[in-house]
Amino acid sequence: MKSWRSRITVGLAVGAAAIAVPLTATSAVAVPPPGSGWHVAGGMTYDSKRQCEAEELPNAQHNGYDEVWCDGPGGRAEYTVWMR
Repeated sequence: MKSWRSRITVGLAVGAAAIAVPLTATSAVAVPPPGSGWHVAGGMTYDSKRQCEAEELPNAQHNGYDEVWCDGPGGRAEYTVWMR
């Protein structure tokens, strides 16, 4: 019979692997839009780039930014939101 200590160690290792694999499977590099001064503000699922930018602009202006750029594949997808 295995000790509780070894069972806990194995459980922690399995849990860490379950978290690490999805985190390393996605791209960690976000390429900013053309120009300078852009900052990543977040990301969310939108029906289109136009909807993303329309919904994020008031939030950007409220926080002192003038422009919003949503980067995504087009159509209903997750977009990265950039502000400057």
